Amino acid sequence: MQARELMDQIEAYAPKALAWERDPIGLQLGDPNQEIHTVMTALDVRPEVVDEAIVRGVDFIFAHHPMMFHAPKNLDLSDPQNAMYAKLIEHHIVVYAAHTNLDATYPGMNDWLAEDLMITNNVRPLLPNADGKTGIGRIGELAEPITVTEYAQLVKETFQVAHVRVIANDMTQKIQRIAVLGGDGGDEYLQAQAQGADAFVTADVYYHTGHDMLAHHLVAIDPDHHMEANAKPRMATLVKKWQNSNGWQLTDVFPSETNTDPYTYI
Repeated sequence: MQARELMDQIEAYAPKALAWERDPIGLQLGDPNQEIHTVMTALDVRPEVVDEAIVRGVDFIFAHHPMMFHAPKNLDLSDPQNAMYAKLIEHHIVVYAAHTNLDATYPGMNDWLAEDLMITNNVRPLLPNADGKTGIGRIGELAEPITVTEYAQLVKETFQVAHVRVIANDMTQKIQRIAVLGGDGGDEYLQAQAQGADAFVTADVYYHTGHDMLAHHLVAIDPDHHMEANAKPRMATLVKKWQNSNGWQLTDVFPSETNTDPYTYI
């Protein structure tokens, strides 16, 4: 099958129109008419991910984070990022990214996060689009109230991280209505609170924003941006589902095994 067929299916599932305006989604590198056989899903496209793709014979990377947030100013191959582009071209690997459109679609990234975080009742978009079904973030309720400490432990175990950052005036407070926004969502804490959230799970919360959350008596739990890696197996499952329904002759579809979290906690 051609890369274009998979790209079209991704865009039917997570339409480009759902993406934020300056989000550089879509085809990142490669020929959409190229024949593809092996698909790998990834959170980030980093040199170590590309090395994994080469070893495993991948010819299409379906990524969540765009590879080219900033356009290269030259093609100096002594630069690790440029060298990565050259490797991708050399090995005929097509790279495609679905970012905020995959965040916003239904069911999409934030639905998967809500499911993982046990947010099961009355779930709806935190920042809804006109259809009321798609939009960035999700908000809903846990089956039962839980303390901040207990829920922070659940978040830590869910995302398999050594630590989470908790912003709370009272760690014994019971919480039940939870908002989640994958990635850098700290700026939306007032939206979460306005919709009745007891707690907000998101990443990259800034120091001063943390102070503001405390002043507003909103609990926040930050497991870091790599929380979105939980989407990799779901993205692979989607491709396998499309393969079955469309009769695609793909050899293999699998999530990347490379951990691209840049942080080490000691």
